[in-house]
Amino acid sequence: MEKTIKDYLVDALDDLSSENLKKFKSKLCDRKVEPRVRRGNVEKLDYTMELADLLINTFTTRSAVHVTMEILTAIGCNQVAEDLKRDTESDGSAPQPQVQNNSVTAPQPEVQDSAVPAPQRSAAVATTPPGSYDQPDTSAALIPSSLEFKQAILREQGQKIYPVLDKAARKRLALLINNVEFDHEDMKRNGAQRDEENMEKLLRGLGYDVVKRTNLSGQEMDEAIKSFAGRKEHAESDSTFVVIMSHGKRDAILGVHYGVNNPNDVLPVDSIYSHLNSENCPALINKPKVILIQACRGGENGKVWVADSEPDQLWNMESDVWEHKEKDFISLLSCTPDTKSYRHKLNGSLFIGFLVEVFNANANKDDIEELFRQAGSN
Repeated sequence: MEKTIKDYLVDALDDLSSENLKKFKSKLCDRKVEPRVRRGNVEKLDYTMELADLLINTFTTRSAVHVTMEILTAIGCNQVAEDLKRDTESDGSAPQPQVQNNSVTAPQPEVQDSAVPAPQRSAAVATTPPGSYDQPDTSAALIPSSLEFKQAILREQGQKIYPVLDKAARKRLALLINNVEFDHEDMKRNGAQRDEENMEKLLRGLGYDVVKRTNLSGQEMDEAIKSFAGRKEHAESDSTFVVIMSHGKRDAILGVHYGVNNPNDVLPVDSIYSHLNSENCPALINKPKVILIQACRGGENGKVWVADSEPDQLWNMESDVWEHKEKDFISLLSCTPDTKSYRHKLNGSLFIGFLVEVFNANANKDDIEELFRQAGSN
């Protein structure tokens, strides 16, 4: 089986003595450069595999190797650092700068640049119980746009398209939060792992390094978004995606500790926009910010699609008729007000599945609002 960046990071960490591993963890916590790692989060890790996950989720795959080599060199483990550099470069696993310069009207695959027409409003997709239609097909590869298309669209609609940075210079980041395991077992989001895999593949195909966080409380989600908004890479980016998948409640997304005895473990939806607005995230001013939320917004559904152990009375999430003062946002929610969002316990949600299917097939030629419309019509 082909090795991944995580495998190489684990190998490097396993090569360290117990004393050097302690030094590595301490040095990691002492870094003054954002994003920072909390000492408490590092000290509770017992396995190098967990530490590798933390590095990737905090710094993204692209940067995790560089941060690891930096710390290895700082603690005097030069040979391990050199071995890690050699292994990732010779294997081709370490992401390399891209030099191609194609473009389309929605965020695009790594083989070309992209642009997004000005988003101004929120939207919602009503995912109704499955009838006669098939499951979404998420297996297809993302279709790249052609150079001819880029030239034509810029010529015809150049003033309506956001500026696109050259691939060799830009640093696109996306945040992906997925809550699967909850304190209450009957709230487990079976199939959500497949959604995470599909969405991460899509985002990477569109040219984004993905910051992944899993199983967070409401406060931890808030902190994750705030930290993401402060990432210095945004200054060298031309857009961003924030994808949150969890259970939903009125005006909020539920944390993993939510329950009758802990009803305040939630993330207010407005906090997402607040953290990413012009005041709190100036690096993303005049740049598209795409917010995707997969969560129920009510309890009206008629019947439960699959035996997913979700009580029928759960989760209310209010109307999507929000007036955002923040500019350059576009939002897509998984269902209309007062309804449930359906998720297959093995294949994942309709919302994520159809979104990935539509982007894979049409992101090479359609703008993001049209892609959202297509996903919503399935």
